[in-house]
Amino acid sequence: MFVELREFRRNGVIRISSDIRNLKANDMQKSIDIHCHIMPGVDDGSRDIETSLQMLKIAEKNGITHVILTPHHKPMHHNVSPSHNRSYTEQLQHAADKLGIDIKLYSGNEIYYSDETQEELEAGKISTLAGSEYVLVEFHPTNTFKAIHNAVYRVQSAGYMPIIAHVERYSDVVSHPSYVEELRDMGCYIQVNSSSIMGKYGFGISHFSKKLLKKGLVHFIATDAHDTAKRAPDILDCRNYVDRKFGEDYGRKIFYDNPMSVINNEII
Repeated sequence: MFVELREFRRNGVIRISSDIRNLKANDMQKSIDIHCHIMPGVDDGSRDIETSLQMLKIAEKNGITHVILTPHHKPMHHNVSPSHNRSYTEQLQHAADKLGIDIKLYSGNEIYYSDETQEELEAGKISTLAGSEYVLVEFHPTNTFKAIHNAVYRVQSAGYMPIIAHVERYSDVVSHPSYVEELRDMGCYIQVNSSSIMGKYGFGISHFSKKLLKKGLVHFIATDAHDTAKRAPDILDCRNYVDRKFGEDYGRKIFYDNPMSVINNEII
């Protein structure tokens, strides 16, 4: 496509026309975030709707077009019910629409696995991702691989497809990278945080995450955003890094295509 380049000189400064800036915005790679804590006032993420809207603005600037809101669901906590989860999602969507934020929101949960998880899933007390058969599951960082393996089996027995949240946080798995292949082979999906890849939590975590990417073991990269500063929904730098280092096809798959399959409840 031919684009006319226009330059304006004002006060000795060359200014590129807005046509070029708009072209760059339109060419930005699109991403879908399946793991974040943007829903206001329900967990340790966004504290109010104003913060949530600021987080969504940041997400939009990072090329995010769809977001699955995943507030924590933990044992012995006052968790958001699926009905309230859907209602809060609709309220935030309405507020975002009024501000012209072009992001589609869906409800979900980040499930902290416990002995009650299988029963709660079967009873419909936990929100799946975008109403699909996919569920986002996290564990305590010191859980053994055997415990994670058994939990995955129980989630599958309940009829759901587990996505392991931020797999790079589990010390036993990080010490034995082959465990990730075992999880994949039993039908589990792997999510890694963008900030982990970009080195926010140290070289070791970054190196492990990049090793998984190199082996093609990552199905999703998400923000796990909690605020507008230290844990903001910044994903674009990671998207650009993955596209450059591991190829645009793989980048498109794990940042957009696989997440869209979750939204559409399709098998990956």
